[in-house]
Amino acid sequence: MPSDADRTEAIVDRVRAAHADGTRLAIVGGGSKAFYGHPVDGEPLEIGDHRGIVNYDPTELVLTARAGTPLAEVEQALADNGQMLAAEPPSFGGAATLGGTVAAGLSGPRRPWAGALRDHVLGVRLVDGRGRPGRFGGEVMKNVAGYDVSRLVTGALGTLGVITEVSLKVLPRAQTERTVLLDERAESLYGLVERALRAGTPVTGAAHDGSGTRLRIAGADSAVAAGAERLGGDVREDDDWWRDLRDHGLRFFSDRAGQALWRLALPPGADLPGLDGERLLDWGGQQLWLWSNADAGHIRLAADRAGGHATRFRGPDDDTPAFTPLDPAIMALHQRIKSVLDPHGILNPGRMYPEI
Repeated sequence: MPSDADRTEAIVDRVRAAHADGTRLAIVGGGSKAFYGHPVDGEPLEIGDHRGIVNYDPTELVLTARAGTPLAEVEQALADNGQMLAAEPPSFGGAATLGGTVAAGLSGPRRPWAGALRDHVLGVRLVDGRGRPGRFGGEVMKNVAGYDVSRLVTGALGTLGVITEVSLKVLPRAQTERTVLLDERAESLYGLVERALRAGTPVTGAAHDGSGTRLRIAGADSAVAAGAERLGGDVREDDDWWRDLRDHGLRFFSDRAGQALWRLALPPGADLPGLDGERLLDWGGQQLWLWSNADAGHIRLAADRAGGHATRFRGPDDDTPAFTPLDPAIMALHQRIKSVLDPHGILNPGRMYPEI
């Protein structure tokens, strides 16, 4: 296993040289999310050996680590102290790095109740497209200098800068966790969760896998026991199902010939779009995973009519935009931000949109 090391200087030198001669760079961490977005035509900029936990004080609920640090290493350090990353970002088989996790900005089953990953990013160190290192945000919530930049780079897929270090807010793990299995229809999931929350049940996961509903409840022993009794159904000790959902290890996520996996983000309580294909519903009804060979325009129109949007998460058609095309005014704003942080457009060009 590589030893902890600070490779900031080498990263800065590489980006400065690329800026000078216009060389495009494809940022590579653990490679666990190479399928996400579009392929980048550029020379690899490997940051996986820029790793190590820089600072972690469990009493302050803050952890800072270099971008190449394996996500599994971060999670183990937290688990050893009874803490966790509340947004449950996916590790996709264990190859994920902290920097790649933040760059992708993906959150797991707990997201509706604990917040998105970007809500827990306190600060980042970043090398911009000119090769200039900078620090944005900090290690405490009240330190807001550069705070918005750290939010911007979360989910930007490396198009705004090379993340070299991340500071995250962490939370204590629940005392007890249980899963309740219920025989309910997918369409009733949101209402079921709302009733449970109003009754004081500490819901931290709500999904429908096509055959039935699973609710995860977590908290103090007494609250979990009371919540499970109110819900009824089959109560079991929490197993690996939620982890497999987070990491796409469930059989549902296995590739299907000729089909793309779509992720539809929906507003709370929205009617589910009438689209053919195998489905899995997460986030209490606000995230719909769909396998389909339908036309991208048809899927995106259905998502739009429901008040949401659709992302081609992975699939065989690389010519279909992965992300919903932006309104011209919004795209112009994205391009202005890109031009400030990466004026020559050398960092992960086209990973999100051809224009940036």
